Amino acid sequence: MPSNEVLMYIMGGSVLVLIAIVIAYVLINKALNKGDRKYVRELRQGTKTNKFSSEVLYQKLYMIYIKVPGIKRYLLKLRRRLEIINIQDEYQTRRQASSILTKALIIIVPLTILIIALAHSNTLLLGILIIFEIFIIETVIDGMVSKLDNKLLKEQIEFFSEIRHAYHEYNMVEEAIYQVSQNDELEVSRQGEKIYEILISDDPEEELEKYYDIAPNSYLKEFAGISYLTREFGDRKTEAGASLYLKNLNNITQEMQIEILKRDKLDYVFQSLSVIAIVPILFIEALKNWAISNFSFTSSFYEGKVGLIIQMLIIVLTFTCFLLIRKVKDTTSDTNAKNTQNPWQSKLYKIPIVKKFVNLFIPKKGTKPYKNLTKLMKDAASKDKMEWIYINKICLTVIVFIASMFFMDRIHKTAIDYIYTNPTTDYNLISMSEQEEEDAMELTEIDNVFLDMFKGQQNVTVDQIALRVRYSEYYEEASEEEIQTAAERIYTKLQTVNSEYIKWFEVLIALVFALCGYMVPTWLLYFQKILRQLEMEDEVMQYQTIIVMLMKIERVNVEMILEWLERYAKIFKEPISKCVNNYESGAWEALEELKNDISYQPLITIVESLQAAVEKIPIREAFDELDTEREYYQEKRKASNEKLISRKGMIGKGIGFAPMVVLFVGYLIVPLVAIGLMSMTSSFSEMTTMM
Repeated sequence: MPSNEVLMYIMGGSVLVLIAIVIAYVLINKALNKGDRKYVRELRQGTKTNKFSSEVLYQKLYMIYIKVPGIKRYLLKLRRRLEIINIQDEYQTRRQASSILTKALIIIVPLTILIIALAHSNTLLLGILIIFEIFIIETVIDGMVSKLDNKLLKEQIEFFSEIRHAYHEYNMVEEAIYQVSQNDELEVSRQGEKIYEILISDDPEEELEKYYDIAPNSYLKEFAGISYLTREFGDRKTEAGASLYLKNLNNITQEMQIEILKRDKLDYVFQSLSVIAIVPILFIEALKNWAISNFSFTSSFYEGKVGLIIQMLIIVLTFTCFLLIRKVKDTTSDTNAKNTQNPWQSKLYKIPIVKKFVNLFIPKKGTKPYKNLTKLMKDAASKDKMEWIYINKICLTVIVFIASMFFMDRIHKTAIDYIYTNPTTDYNLISMSEQEEEDAMELTEIDNVFLDMFKGQQNVTVDQIALRVRYSEYYEEASEEEIQTAAERIYTKLQTVNSEYIKWFEVLIALVFALCGYMVPTWLLYFQKILRQLEMEDEVMQYQTIIVMLMKIERVNVEMILEWLERYAKIFKEPISKCVNNYESGAWEALEELKNDISYQPLITIVESLQAAVEKIPIREAFDELDTEREYYQEKRKASNEKLISRKGMIGKGIGFAPMVVLFVGYLIVPLVAIGLMSMTSSFSEMTTMM
């Protein structure tokens, strides 16, 4: 009983505590409702909605994506690019990153299902296609971010137009920018607010330099720089009586319009080339199954070594063409958002033993190979460091060698599997009936018994095989001729099975492939150099526009012009940076050295004009022809862009259609014709012998 009484006391006490908690909650709730708490709750109540909110959904998805290891990498990569557009707007950055990644996954998941459905019977092809999806994901993501970049560029045109009107009203640069930037619905408004904060800051020059490092495109850099110079030195009138600031604003707008047209045309030319390059790899297995089901004589090709080799060549070609198409199209894109501070190569190079090993391959400073590679990197406008390039070389060498050896082994296994699984019959132009196929497979299974018996024995003769065949249960009632035929057939198969192993020359071939892998980063630099050479004229014309904007501003000198050119340079950034660094030690000499470092004549002409402006004549007179012939240069710029787009289109189409041509010609038409002719020749020979 005492124990029961204790239990009753515990239960009673618990009930009393529960009642006390409820009473306290009610009293506290009433007290809160009388004060600010009630007011806040009423405000929140007014904002609640039962409708679906995509904004909230994307924020929740962001928190999920950031926890998933594989997806997190792409999410952070997206953030680096979007943070530049959405300055200090974490909510917008998360929403856009989550939205883009979600749309990419909506495309990739069905594609994965399609790949598994089409290639589930080929494990090797399935694995390669799944890996290939990594490149597809990056392409989809880059395409969606590029749309945001283009959207921002188009918004800038309207933004600058409104600034013209606001400047007429307020006649103050910072006030005009502030008023136009109040439209929160536009992405460019954030950039306008940032530029306004820079102009009214205590040290606008330093803040402006910081902004140059994070600006989404060069046109906003130009706008910020011209706005600062106008606010600092004041506006002035042109010969026609117009505002110099507004004229410069118009020059920037014209540059943006040309760039938008260029991007739109490139998007139109390349919009389907990436898909065309990818499609062949998705239908290799389907094409193979169709050919075998309709033309049974092709099974020896598609299921044998030659078919596998051509299949792998198509896959490698597709990988290569897909990457090259991206290079051809994206060479003009802004690279500010790329992670060049601490990529995986840098992390790997920090490991002491890896660093020592990689340094063995890097040429010594001052040597000819070092100078040649350094020059190639400059010509290609590569942001990579030399040690990163050699890490890529070594990693590709190892990967290609391992993949080549694996592929060699796979070829031998495929040949052996074909011997063990292929119906034993002669080539037949007409598909076999079910009964014929069953008989052929039964004969294959009988041969497999003897193959397992003699497999691995290199000195076996036809007579030894014939002896085992004669006394086996499968040939008890067979004639001597049938036994001899079976023994010869088994001997031929056995020779194939015993010879399918990795040989020394195949290791040598794998080493050659590995050497090619070692050279791939260098070849890509050469390819990028060729593409950059196509864009030289376009970049120099941008320099001309910058000079036209600066030449009439008070207190602008040659050194300031060089600093602006360095800021917007891509192809010629290295020699211009060198000139800026050496300028104080001698202006004329620094410009002369710049002239010697470049070989493009239009840029040399600009440098010669800068030399004249250093000692002889004012900047305005040195570049007078740029202003008077502005319309001519604009038309020339448009023609140059048309030529650039045409050349890139030709290169892109040649690369994009290559896998499709190889698939249908090399993997379908040629095998059908070649094997068909061989089968007909063999059939006619047999008919002639019988007659």
